[in-house]
Amino acid sequence: MPAGGGLRALATAAVLGTAALMTVPAQAETVMVGVILTYSGRDAALGDQIDKAIRLFQKLHGHELPDGVKVELIRRDDTGPNPDVAKRLAQELILREKVDILTGGQWTPNAMAVAALSKEAKIPFVTMTAGGSKVTLQSPYVVRTGWTLWQSSYPLGQWAAKNGFKRAYTAVSDFAPGHDGEEAFTKGFSENGGEVIGSVRIPLKTTDYLPFLQKVKDAKPEVLYHFNPGGPQATAFMKALADIGLTNSDIKIIGPGDITSDDELPNMGKAPLGVITMLQYSPAATRQANKDFVAAWKKEYGADSVPTFFAVAGWDGMRAIYDAVAAQKGKIDADRTMEFFKTWANPGSPRGPVRLDPVHRDIVQHMYLRRVEEVEGKLANVEVETLPQIGDPWKTVVLGKQ
Repeated sequence: MPAGGGLRALATAAVLGTAALMTVPAQAETVMVGVILTYSGRDAALGDQIDKAIRLFQKLHGHELPDGVKVELIRRDDTGPNPDVAKRLAQELILREKVDILTGGQWTPNAMAVAALSKEAKIPFVTMTAGGSKVTLQSPYVVRTGWTLWQSSYPLGQWAAKNGFKRAYTAVSDFAPGHDGEEAFTKGFSENGGEVIGSVRIPLKTTDYLPFLQKVKDAKPEVLYHFNPGGPQATAFMKALADIGLTNSDIKIIGPGDITSDDELPNMGKAPLGVITMLQYSPAATRQANKDFVAAWKKEYGADSVPTFFAVAGWDGMRAIYDAVAAQKGKIDADRTMEFFKTWANPGSPRGPVRLDPVHRDIVQHMYLRRVEEVEGKLANVEVETLPQIGDPWKTVVLGKQ
């Protein structure tokens, strides 16, 4: 071979080798996801449920991403329902950390603040649990994988009236989901012949519930509809109901599933026995997908740990994010991501088949009427009736008629 040809061959090989090396980083894609949850304070148990589901999902399903693609999470603590803190954290994640997707959204006020930023920055926001109906109206870049209070409380009001209850009282936590639950229950109940004879809103930071419950006791309704955000507050309220004598009275206690949160049932004694709730999930469900989920959860976090509806919302939120990342091979485009979410579904969720409504970007799912029963010596929310594939009634019952 001529000397010149040899040099050209070496040069070509060097260029090709360099090009090959340069293509390796180009193929690797890291999708940055900002997670804003409550990791400290009184309601940290709720954020812990969501975060445990996120970690478990990544451990079991991280291998499903395309080769060279990974999801990296950046966690931030909003310390509780504080929209100013949530907004600041979201700004930091967008501007400093350059995240591709935001998620978390544990509290409705916080989610509303983050949603406004997602619209401005054009960043997809997968809110996992915020239950206020108006969250998804704040931005076209928001989807919800949890629930709304209208999904549980409107059909619960219908059920109560159709099952012979005529006089009801409502007692709800004084923030947006509580207001939604109160409005939804009242509408479903009154449309079917019931009458709400009184209502009270309880500040979120309240620790003494007895003055509020005395009003209920004095009014003597046939049924009490109650909502709180779950976690330790659910136990405190249930014990207050027992202390004032309402759990053993003729007043039927009902509400969305937050009030008998599964992780708190062991702390409530016998007080919640017979309480009726409406919710999209119970770890006591016998669906195979749920049995597998609960088994994996207990293997990871211990036999005494139990996943709640917060955990399942986090699990499905990660499923949606991973599916969107896989569909785009790690090259996240905000508008393509939102188009993908319009047709997203998970037929194998622990709570049953779920999908996203392409118009309102809310979760469509089964709702279950549940009753607290003693099962093998432990209290459980036993599913006794299924209401198939319910979206957010507020979007059609109220918003659709405005």
